[in-house]
Amino acid sequence: MPTILNSDVYNNQSERDIIFIRRVADRIHRSGLVTPAVLFLELTKPLALIGSHVMIFFGPIINAFINTEGYYKAAELFEEPANVELLIREIEKLEDDLTHAEG
Repeated sequence: MPTILNSDVYNNQSERDIIFIRRVADRIHRSGLVTPAVLFLELTKPLALIGSHVMIFFGPIINAFINTEGYYKAAELFEEPANVELLIREIEKLEDDLTHAEG
């Protein structure tokens, strides 16, 4: 059985990008905001490029107040709607794993 790392979905991403997406998905999953996060990501997926540019524009202001590791990496990575879809899949995979472990 092929793992998700070997699937066609991740062919265009580097291993570092995949690890970053999984880390973001894990943070969202641990926060308990899976449903609102997936809903928000699905709704804003077509606007990923604009959102990425807004993140870059406000980056210096945000980084002045909050030490955000990977902020610009996220802005670069999530400008592609396909990467937003990968994040959604990872969040849903974590939620499914938890549901199957409990049930």
